[in-house]
Amino acid sequence: MSKKRKEKVQEYHKPLVKKRKPNRSVAGDIFLYLFLLLVAFVMAFPIIYAVSSALKPLDELFKFPPTIYPRNPTLDNFSDLFVTMGKSWVTFSRYLFNTVFITAVGTAGHLIIASMGAFVLAKYEFPGGQTFFKLVTVAMMFTGYVTQIPNYLILNKLGWIDTYWAIVIPAFASPMGLFLMKQFMEGLPTALIEAAKIDGASEWRVFWNIVMPNVKPAWMTLIIFSVQGLWNNKASTYIYSEEKKTLVYALQQIQAGGIARTGQGAAVLVVVMIVPIAIFIFSESQILETMASSGLKD
Repeated sequence: MSKKRKEKVQEYHKPLVKKRKPNRSVAGDIFLYLFLLLVAFVMAFPIIYAVSSALKPLDELFKFPPTIYPRNPTLDNFSDLFVTMGKSWVTFSRYLFNTVFITAVGTAGHLIIASMGAFVLAKYEFPGGQTFFKLVTVAMMFTGYVTQIPNYLILNKLGWIDTYWAIVIPAFASPMGLFLMKQFMEGLPTALIEAAKIDGASEWRVFWNIVMPNVKPAWMTLIIFSVQGLWNNKASTYIYSEEKKTLVYALQQIQAGGIARTGQGAAVLVVVMIVPIAIFIFSESQILETMASSGLKD
């Protein structure tokens, strides 16, 4: 093979796209990483301080100026908390069941109803569809404090006061979920849905097997917001029976017990925030994985 031919072959086998090197110096990289570490520490500091406070004995909790890390870490605050909960005539497991039931059913119902409604609004045109979505958007402007009185009157008329449904049913109709799912489903290719229908797929199969897997980032985000809202809901406005109250309500009653329960109050904060943080960490990894592997365009 001649020299010219070798050069042509080598040139042909060169990669078509050259890797671009980042246009910054080593000092710039170091500054960027240090800045990110600082931001990460600031974001994580409240969690670190809450956990360290729960591990401090009482003498360190009242120390001034306060320290970030415990010098003599102990689990006495958690053991005292469970002892106090054990003395209640309603067991700890009952409070936990109430919270888990309300959170699980409310989140599942919210996800299903919001997704089905968003699918119709995003991919079908019908009289009043745009008006209905505008009402949903306006409803997002009102906080729960504004709608609390009309909600109470409606739930009382339905006979749902002092039941789980007083918390679960309003969670189904949260406008945030419908708005989020509808905006995300509008970016889903309509050609993909039409192709499935041509292949003989029913409406339910199109929704469940095609639409929902492709909008996974949206409904995982919806799960995060819904779990955080329901798990931290004291439900004291609508539920009066002690055996139906939530875990957060019972723990906050202990937390309000005065100076003697300061250590237990620090442990309460950790127990309350464990589940939302765990759900967020799990959902965040799923969202990043789905976004990296998707990206369909019409």
